[in-house]
Amino acid sequence: MAKQMWRGLILLMWLLAQPALAHDKGVITAPHATSQALAAVTLLDTCRCARSVVVARRDEVAGLLSGADKTLWNTRLKTLPTPKPEAYTVMRVGDRVIVAGDDDRGILFGVGYLLRKGTEAPDIYAAPQMGFRAHQIGYRFKNNSYDAFTLAMFEQHVRDLAVFGANGVQWIAPMSDDAVESPLFTAAPLDMAIGVSRLMAKYGLDFDLYYPQMGDDYTKPATRAAELTRFEDLVKRLPKVDALYIPGGDPGHTQPDVLFPLVAAEVAILHRYHPKATVWLSAQGFDKAQYERFYALLAKEPDWLTGVFFGPQSRDPLPLQRARIPARYKLIFYPDIAHTMHAQFPVPHWDPAFALTEGREPINPQPRAQSHIVRHFAGDVDGFVTYSEGVNDDVNKMLWSQLGWNINTDTDAILADYGRYFVGDLGFADGLTALERNWDGPAAGNAGIEQTLAFFDRMAPSHPDNWRFEMAWYRATYDAYIRRRVIAERMRETQAYAALKTGDISAARLALAAADTADISALRTQVFDLAGKLYSHIGLQLSVKLYGASAIERGANLDRVDLSLNDRVWLTRQMDEIEALTDTLQRAARLKDLANGDAPPPGGFYDDLGDPAHEPHLVRGPGFATDPEMYASAIDGIADMTPDDGWRMAWVTYAETLYEVPITLRYDWLDPETAYRLKIVYAGEGYALPIRLTANGVVLRDFSERTSNPMTVELDVPQALTRHGRLTLEWTRPDGLGGSGRGHQVAQVWLLPR
Repeated sequence: MAKQMWRGLILLMWLLAQPALAHDKGVITAPHATSQALAAVTLLDTCRCARSVVVARRDEVAGLLSGADKTLWNTRLKTLPTPKPEAYTVMRVGDRVIVAGDDDRGILFGVGYLLRKGTEAPDIYAAPQMGFRAHQIGYRFKNNSYDAFTLAMFEQHVRDLAVFGANGVQWIAPMSDDAVESPLFTAAPLDMAIGVSRLMAKYGLDFDLYYPQMGDDYTKPATRAAELTRFEDLVKRLPKVDALYIPGGDPGHTQPDVLFPLVAAEVAILHRYHPKATVWLSAQGFDKAQYERFYALLAKEPDWLTGVFFGPQSRDPLPLQRARIPARYKLIFYPDIAHTMHAQFPVPHWDPAFALTEGREPINPQPRAQSHIVRHFAGDVDGFVTYSEGVNDDVNKMLWSQLGWNINTDTDAILADYGRYFVGDLGFADGLTALERNWDGPAAGNAGIEQTLAFFDRMAPSHPDNWRFEMAWYRATYDAYIRRRVIAERMRETQAYAALKTGDISAARLALAAADTADISALRTQVFDLAGKLYSHIGLQLSVKLYGASAIERGANLDRVDLSLNDRVWLTRQMDEIEALTDTLQRAARLKDLANGDAPPPGGFYDDLGDPAHEPHLVRGPGFATDPEMYASAIDGIADMTPDDGWRMAWVTYAETLYEVPITLRYDWLDPETAYRLKIVYAGEGYALPIRLTANGVVLRDFSERTSNPMTVELDVPQALTRHGRLTLEWTRPDGLGGSGRGHQVAQVWLLPR
């Protein structure tokens, strides 16, 4: 009896040690699979698998098969390349699908391939081209959604990123350029950081720490000591830290000679608790002299440093930095995939109506643009950590993740995977590409915007409560709403100016005050309804007042959906002033000037800078195709003020360039016998940088700060400069400054015959 009990116990123990037997749609794993491999297998809980699946390391698979399947696997195994980090094989063997990882991460990414493609997907062996494929997460008030996430939501987000091939997240330290608390926090910031760090260990992925140096002056011993204490208190609590990223600026402002020894001291602390963690620095925000010191300190090749990361607010372009950084150091790209303007990659030729309303951080799927950026810079980098502020750039994250595996992966194929995995509809990909086309050229002339909305309206009944679908639908609705309002408000303004030309101020007022039509109002209702759903489903904060967003520019474009898109407020104030005049002649003169608008007289020229459709003399430079960061190209921008503040649309828009590159206007075929006068409106954001204006190389106005915003300047052009019929105007800022490189901004320019 005792022998039978022991035999039964031994048999039970043996059975428990064997792989889980699969039924028609089961999953078989290795008997001694690691916890990380088993965590990867849990992703298959959502798989509608048509075949049974074997999931294991490459060298474990044969032991899970038998008969012809085992023979076939062993035959194919001989054709596979030498094992590589993170690589995987997915192949059909008999009625099963094999997911074989070259290591545990390979298992996870192989499962991701299966989830993206389905069990009937083509057989594949895949290894990543880039070793670093991470995305930044900020659990902070500024963020447009993550501060409302629970730990469970972060886990699902990490799983989704891994499905598309990401191998890490970069977590912004609780101390950054932000409020200590958010009213939407679901847990204390340190507790959430610890929780996500533990999650990354569970899945075998990297947890990187982004730690800006926020002290006021680290030359003060007390400030330095406090920083080191704060740093140690953080890193010793985190279960896992694989890399430390410290920016020179944006945020922070520590010059290189102070930064390097401070970081060296922090690295010594870090390695007590996380001895294998790598260390990365950036030169963000440095001026010209600080860049030279940065390179000089790198030339000494400190052994505590792994490499450099290249992000926004870097005055030296990425290829130049790669050339000047010692070869021993890797270079990581830190691209801004979240923002559309006042950013590293501004949307080229963006309609000012979209820029003004949808703002800097809208829902922004950009499959063509982001794919181009990845491929343009891939040869100079070892990988990337994308800069993000929440879920608005979700499509862009998944594109970068996949292109990090293979930069030649077809963009449409990635979008198809996105639609299949997240929405259950391959056709969703067409809607994402249509959203990007919505922003091509002037909104009023883009009839495709209406087609895009119709596409999502048709799909909507089949995809209730899916936040990724709702984000795209919100954007499509918002785009169409703005387009219809642009058309309507421009018509009202045209009618108002026509009335002013006849002297009828009352008719002009009536034209400007016309109400929106029912179809426009219905779209507004849909925009607000979708905003509420997105807050409920994923914590996306599209309004400061309604959903707790930190600021309008942090994705809260619902608060700008009703902004005036014409000069209604300014025109109304002008008409008020004219009607208050008692002098009949003065009143008539003012009315005539107002009715003429900005049109130049015969022989004159006008540029509404910042409006891509109305700046004919602006020299654009190479443009996005060869200059994605616009280092050498003109940029169209939008000021912080709006038409509802009494600003004209022409003041709201401006042209600018970066660092020492001039804003250039060029005129050809001028009349050699005509003397010209310039009228310039300087307007834009709240910068007060000195600006110099030259004409054909001759200084017309030396470095001068803007004394008001807007500010109008008029000056004569010496006739000798235009006798050959050509004129080149250039606006520059002082040489060598750091920061974002932005700030010299010009809104309107007239070249008028004297």
